[in-house]
Amino acid sequence: MSEPDRRYTVILERRVEQALRRLPRDVLIRVDRLLLSLAADPRPVGCKKLKGHDNLYRLRIGDWRLIYTVEDDRLVVLVVEIAPRGGVYRDL
Repeated sequence: MSEPDRRYTVILERRVEQALRRLPRDVLIRVDRLLLSLAADPRPVGCKKLKGHDNLYRLRIGDWRLIYTVEDDRLVVLVVEIAPRGGVYRDL
């Protein structure tokens, strides 16, 4: 857990912003809540570190996956991908 006074800035890559526009409304609401919670705790219960990558994490949102990296020295969470579980890992 991070300290309560430390807030991270959540940054979305452009392709993530575009993907969010196409999400079903129910998934979009869940993703929005998750992104807000990442600012307080970038490694919540349920996140997994991806094997073979230095600093990539995965969060499940139903059948969707959110892939992000955490820069603790700059207090930044960079969301690099959101996609259905079948194809999210191909371009990493």
